[in-house]
Amino acid sequence: MINKIRTQLVQNAASILRSPIDLLPHSVQKNALLQVLQRVFHEALQDGEFEFLQGKWLKIEICDLGLRWFISFENERLIVADNVKHEDVSFSGDLNELILIAGRKEDPDTLFFQRRLLIEGDTELGLEVKNLMDSVDLQQLPKAGQILLQHLADFVHKGMQTPNTQNEVVNAYSN
Repeated sequence: MINKIRTQLVQNAASILRSPIDLLPHSVQKNALLQVLQRVFHEALQDGEFEFLQGKWLKIEICDLGLRWFISFENERLIVADNVKHEDVSFSGDLNELILIAGRKEDPDTLFFQRRLLIEGDTELGLEVKNLMDSVDLQQLPKAGQILLQHLADFVHKGMQTPNTQNEVVNAYSN
């Protein structure tokens, strides 16, 4: 019963969250994203690891929520824009896939080859972005953020498993 509820919540998360997110002004969304990025990538920013993004634009899109942001690096700072004329590389996927990547439950390469993560544009720039994301130390997040992200990723991961997969896992542990 609990597995069915979890599965329903995971499958319907985007439709549940879409309305409340739509009510948030884009400026609030943009500022929240910028603060999270600055916190998560604090060390990388200090080490100049974002210079490859200087004068280039990365589009991040959460397709099932209808959210998109454009990120660049200028004057030694990350910037987030509402819209740009041309993005150099684009990462797009659904909410659950992006949560799995953030929580390290799925590898971006695996999701890319399964067509659950779409990377378009400048391949070299996309690889640099992916490598930078892979290098993030989740220990940089506040403890509460780490715990929340891990629980959320676990919840999504379990909710995305089919009932047969869940039974196989339970059977494997009971043998």
